[in-house]
Order: sequence, then C-alpha cells, then structure tokens
Amino acid sequence: MNHTVEEVRLKNGARGLLIDVPGATVMSMQFQFRAGSRYAKSNDIEEVAHIMEHLAFGANARFKTEHEFESEFTKNGAYHNAYTSDLSMVYEATCADFEWDRILDLQQLSICEPKFNEDELQAEKGNVRSELTSYLNDHYRILWPKVQQLMGEDVLTYRQALPTIANVTLSDIKEHHKRTHTTRNMRFVIAGKLLGRKADIKRQMESFGLPEGERLEAPRDEMRSAPAAIIRRKDATNLTFGWSLNVPRELTDAELDAMHVLNHILTGTTHSRIFGTARQKGLAYHVGAYAGAGFYNSSWDISGQVNHDAAPALFDIIRQETYNVLNGELTQKEIDAAKSFALGRYQMGAQTVGQISSFYTGRYFADDFIKDYDKVPDSINDVSLERIVKTAREFIDHKVWVLAAVSSGERAEIQELHEKLQDLFEVKDASTA
Repeated sequence: MNHTVEEVRLKNGARGLLIDVPGATVMSMQFQFRAGSRYAKSNDIEEVAHIMEHLAFGANARFKTEHEFESEFTKNGAYHNAYTSDLSMVYEATCADFEWDRILDLQQLSICEPKFNEDELQAEKGNVRSELTSYLNDHYRILWPKVQQLMGEDVLTYRQALPTIANVTLSDIKEHHKRTHTTRNMRFVIAGKLLGRKADIKRQMESFGLPEGERLEAPRDEMRSAPAAIIRRKDATNLTFGWSLNVPRELTDAELDAMHVLNHILTGTTHSRIFGTARQKGLAYHVGAYAGAGFYNSSWDISGQVNHDAAPALFDIIRQETYNVLNGELTQKEIDAAKSFALGRYQMGAQTVGQISSFYTGRYFADDFIKDYDKVPDSINDVSLERIVKTAREFIDHKVWVLAAVSSGERAEIQELHEKLQDLFEVKDASTA
C-alpha cells in the first residue's frame, strides 16, 4: 500500500509520525512511553508497570468502570490493547475510518485521565499473577530473562517478579503514571486516511492533559560473559537452549540486514545450514536465529529445543557452521537466495495499515529514527559476503556471550555443550580446529 510519512513535533514536547494511507478504511493508533518495568522505582515493585498497563482501560474521568469503558470503546468494532516491555508501555487501537476521532478521544481519556481504584487494582494484580504463573510453563519465557541477567541486565525472572506483585500499592501506580506519562516522554504513530485530518489530529494531541516532563533515559548495563547455566525444571523433557552473543554498540541498519541474511542462511528454511541439516539428520524439530540492536549493545542469538541424546551432534553443527561463516565459506547463491526471500517478505509486509504502522514503530519508539520504506530493497541488495563475515566476526571477537538452558538434566551436560562453543572464541580459522 502506498503511503507517506510526516514527523510532527508538538508544542507540548510530544513527537510522532502521521502516516497517510490513501483509501484506507481503518485507522491504527499507537502511543508509547518509556515506562516499562526498568522504570519502576525499585525491583521490590518491579511489576508496577505491568499492573498499570492492565489498568489502562479501567475507570477514568468519564467512565466509572472498565466494563462501561470497554462497552463504549468497542461498540462499532474497534479494538484496543496495551503491552509492557522492559523499556516501553504502548497503548494501541484499531478502528473503522468513520470513527477515528471518537476512538482518539477515548484513547486520550484512558492515557491522560485514569481513575485508579483499589477494587480494579486488586483484580488486576490477580490477573497479572495468573499471567506470570502461566509463563512458567513456557520454557523459552523462563530462559530469556535468565540469559539477560547472566549477561548483566538488571531485570528479574518471572519467578522473581511474582512476589513483587503483592508489594504494589495504589500510590505506586499513581506515582509511576505521573513520572512516566508526560508529553515529552510520549511518542505516537497514527496511520490511516489522513488527508484533511492532520490539523485536527495535531490539535487533539496538543490537548493531551499530561505534564510536559522529559524523555526518560534508557537504562544502561555493563554486559559480560558468564559460565554455562542450567535452569532446572523437573518437567522438562528435553533441552531448551539459548546462545546469546553481544557487542557494545548499536549495529547499523546495513549490518542488521547482513545479519538477517546470515540468520536465514543458517536457520531460515528446512534446507538451511544449521536448522536444515539438523532436520535432515533427525536431531531437532526447530532451531532459530535472531539479531537485534539496542541503545548501547547489539545481540546475536541462536536458540532451539533438542533431545538430550541429540544435543552434542546439534552443537557440533552449530559450531562448524559458525566456523564456516567466520571463514567466509558462504556461497553467492545462498546469499542471493536469502536476499530474494527478504525482498519478498518486504513486499508482503505492507498489505494492511497495521503492517505499515508496525514497520515504523519499532525503531521510532526506540530512538526516534524514521526508517525509509522505499530504500529497504536497496539496503537488502547491498548485503555482501564481506559485510556478513565482518559483522559476525565482531560478535566472536568481542567474546561476551552466554549459553543457558532449561533442562531436567545435569549441569555437566550444558557444560559440555558450552565447551564446544568455547572453541569458536579460541580458534580464528576452522582449518586449524
């Protein structure tokens, strides 16, 4: 879908993107604050942000209960939600084009004029407790917060976060809202048919009844390596593992494109070098790879599930294929195929207003960077073997990494797998291994 993007900076300090999608029949709205769990006053009330998010569509200045507000919001089919991460709290809504102004008004009401009350607080504390407890049945959810901790991030695991729910008071909720929900700390992306509407949208955004405040700084952690770690679960029937590597800088978009191409070559298909080989040998049902850039650090992760008896053979493949990458042993045919896949996904990724909005929100909410949609094909096509190898080698050369697993087995098992990967950081050329 064709679209145009305009960044607006409002008098109250808020900033956002207005994305005009001619002919769109829906409107998508997202509002982000740096107000996630890392902005809690202390780890003793770490879940304050999460609980406040659950209260986002409760009682407010115009509606006495969540039920009344929900009934009004959704009467014409509109959808709303909110979510919390370590850094962000995001409010989102999608509605029919004909009621965009009504929904924007209701979003403003819930963000700016909540009436937090004790009854709803106690109910949502119970719901958050239930949510986190359910995550304890998901081994990947158990794994990654522990990996973050091991690498130096000041976060809690879900098991550690659960007891903090009881500590959160109504005063904590109100304090968190007041401190984090300010206009300078707000970013927004509104997408839909905006012709003739931008002035009205800006005017309404200027009227958000929030203090001006400041854009909160992103927390910074000192990243480090750690010994192999096992999270022992008696109910774990296999090994759920995560291998995470870190470099102390934000990768460029060009470097991220290179890593995305590499990850596709390694794990993207059933004929990929790691996942595909593992499937052909009957070793693992799924192995995935991810690369991402943060404010101060970037990560490269390989994760999956594997039966205990197959784990050594799988890690031999991971080690050998990583050696091959570091030595530049990728074919141009593989690289071209991965680029073609990326270009296809790019073209498929702008079929709806929501997809278009999502293309921009990740980077814009993180660091105010506006991605250029039209330049994506050129960026993908510019990926080269040299850039892939150089970026991957930096992760190995920096030597900050962690291997952790959820397992019912013994620590010696994960230590053996750790030693296989350790070789990568000690040998520069696979031919000498």
